[in-house]
Parts: sequence; C-alpha cells; structure tokens
Amino acid sequence: MNSRIQLPSDSSMAELCEFLEACSTKMDGEWDWPSETLDRCAGAGVFAWFHSIEDGGMGWSESDLCRGYMKLARACMTTTFVITQRVAACRRIAGADDSTLRDRFLPKLMRGEGFSTIGISHLTTSRRHLDKPVLQAAPIAGGYRLNGMSPWVTGSTRADLFVIGAELEDGRQILAVVPADVAGIATPTPANLSALSSSQTGPVEFHDVVVPHADLIRGPIEDVMQQGTGGATGGLQTSSLAFGLADAAISYLEAQSQRRENLALPAQHLREQWSAETELMLKAAAAGTVADNARIRQHANSLVLRTTQAALAAAKGTGYLWGHPAGRWCREAMFFLVWSCPQEVADANLCELAQTTP
Repeated sequence: MNSRIQLPSDSSMAELCEFLEACSTKMDGEWDWPSETLDRCAGAGVFAWFHSIEDGGMGWSESDLCRGYMKLARACMTTTFVITQRVAACRRIAGADDSTLRDRFLPKLMRGEGFSTIGISHLTTSRRHLDKPVLQAAPIAGGYRLNGMSPWVTGSTRADLFVIGAELEDGRQILAVVPADVAGIATPTPANLSALSSSQTGPVEFHDVVVPHADLIRGPIEDVMQQGTGGATGGLQTSSLAFGLADAAISYLEAQSQRRENLALPAQHLREQWSAETELMLKAAAAGTVADNARIRQHANSLVLRTTQAALAAAKGTGYLWGHPAGRWCREAMFFLVWSCPQEVADANLCELAQTTP
C-alpha cells in the first residue's frame, strides 16, 4: 500500500484537508465549536459519504469510508471526531425499524439543517460497572419516560437532535430520537478535556423526558446497540482515526529525516508498520468481517501512541511548547485509550504498556 492515503477521486479533498490542518492548531485548548470546519466539510460533500444513494448519499463502501476518515483525521482530529458522532446518529436514524421516523428526520439532516449527535457510551463502554443504569427508561402510556444522564455526548450544547440509548428496569434497552428542545433536557458545561475540547463533549441530563413510541429507533430489546445498522462502537472507523493521526506523526518524522539522518530508520519502520496495519484494516472493511476488529483496534492504539511520541521526541523541547503539533498529537493519541474502547482492547493495551502478556 502506498504511504499516502488514496481516496476516491474528489478534486476538493486536498483543498479541504489543507484548510482543516490550518484550523487544527487554533482549536487546541479552545472551547469554540468547530462550525467553520464542519461547514467546509458539509460543502465538500463529506456528510453524504456515509449514506446510501437511496437516502440521498454517495453510497461509499466501508473501505472507502475508512480511507476518508484517515485523511480527515490526519488533517484535524477534532473536526473528524465530531463528524463521527454526527454520522453515528444519522446512520442509526437511517436504520430505524420505522421508515416514517427516518423520513421525518433524515432528509433535513442530509441537507445540513441542524446537528445530530449520539449518547450511547453508557450502554457500551462507560459506567457499565455501576449497579444502576445511569439513564433509565420507564414505560408510560404512549411511550417512555427518561431519567438520568448520558455522560459523554459530543456537541452536547450544540445539538438539535440526540440519538439516545436508555435501559429499562428489566435490562432491555431502547434507542430513540430526542429533540434537544423537549422539556426536561439540561446540558451542563462540557468537560475540559486533555485534547479535543472544541468538540464540546459533556453530559446531557434527562429529567422526566417523555419519548413517544413514534420516536423510537429500536427496542425495547437486549443489547440494542448490537442490533440493526449504524455501525458497532469501537469498529474499524474508530481505528481509522487513530491510523490517520499516526500518519500525520509519521509524515512529520519523514520530513525531519530529510535533514536528520538519525530519524530515517525509525520513520521507515513506523511507516512500514502503518502500511501493513492499514492494509489489513481496509481488507477487513472490504470483506465486511468484524472478527479482527479488536485486534486492529489494539494495534491502531499502539501505533498512534508510539508514532506521536516519536514525533515529540524528534521535535525535542520545541514539541513540548503549546501550539506545536507534536504535543497536540500526543494528547489526541491518548484519547483512543478511552474512546469506545472495548475491555479486551483496553486490557491488551495495558499489558503492552506493562510489557507483559494477558
């Protein structure tokens, strides 16, 4: 595989990524919502990549989507992360059991009218150790009543529409569309993150929020996130962002090695690893298999941590100054240890850090 990410022909892609990269530094440490970069992505047709032609999208294959995500993440992790959450919400709506719900919400979102985001980490990887679900759904006449919170919602204060998962007392779960302006929703100040704070990721609180049956995407069933379409959490497209960030760090090493011979061999070895791992990921995406997703994610996590720290070591003290991309890349890389990270992947990464085997 070539060292540079290849994409389906799109003349605006290079210009888009150049713009995103120029904006990425000024987002670091700020809380400003990346509206300018998201608007530019919308104008370049990025949001249509992820939807079928029948739904008004471009119908890109899963392997092409991985390529696209890598390219975007190489340029700006914050913007790309926000896009993943918007896409996750839209794709869940597109895969709703009830076509009338899809028809009500999806066309506007496809036109870029409003921002949708998703709150499901509490059903998959976050706070699953607690005895009581953090967001509970209780049946009522005509629907469900939600109480509790979704702890990690990107664009929590900017969303027009939430796709939210909640758990019933009997352990079954629902996935529903909840407009941000319904009574009982509160959005506290987003979290101050080590990186990606401009994503405005934080909690959304639900106080006796009523969800009518007509707004249910799916459920009540067990393990609602494993049913239907929309992409499983922690899948290949999450790994794609890690590989995209690793590509940025390796490219920095390669550029520096042109005048610093000692960097040539590390850059070469890291690029070879990157090429081999991304090729495996793209093959898995093309085949539609999920058997190797955890292993690919584990290796993506490992590679993004090692490549970004290598870039920082090459940059020396200058890289540790705020505003240098190497320091930002290191902090962004740590995000993959906690974002949609299945327990088996987290355990494998811990063992690698401890230099032991599971």
